[in-house]
Amino acid sequence: MPRGACGRLASALRGTRAQPPAVAQRCVHASVSRPSPDQSERTREPPRVFDPALLEFLVCPLSKKPLRYEASTNELINEELGIAYPIIDGIPNMIPQAARMTHQNKKQEETEQH
Repeated sequence: MPRGACGRLASALRGTRAQPPAVAQRCVHASVSRPSPDQSERTREPPRVFDPALLEFLVCPLSKKPLRYEASTNELINEELGIAYPIIDGIPNMIPQAARMTHQNKKQEETEQH
């Protein structure tokens, strides 16, 4: 940065009457933390709901079998493997590491071991 620009920026930061260069003004305005229009709109919107029509296209990424929507837990259930995928803001999280084991699967394993 040329020496003159540094001096103007430094004096602007110290609160003197010198006008800061336009670049410094843009930087200061860009760095101010304020919610974007998208964020404020999201807080006003009701939470998104899962569309059960998607079940026609969605399958378990592990078994490639159909899934069942459980509204009470807001999850997609794979009955065969006994796992449940969470739905967040109406979007299914189909990452296997995010899935949880259902209680039904644990009970089946216990009865098989005895």
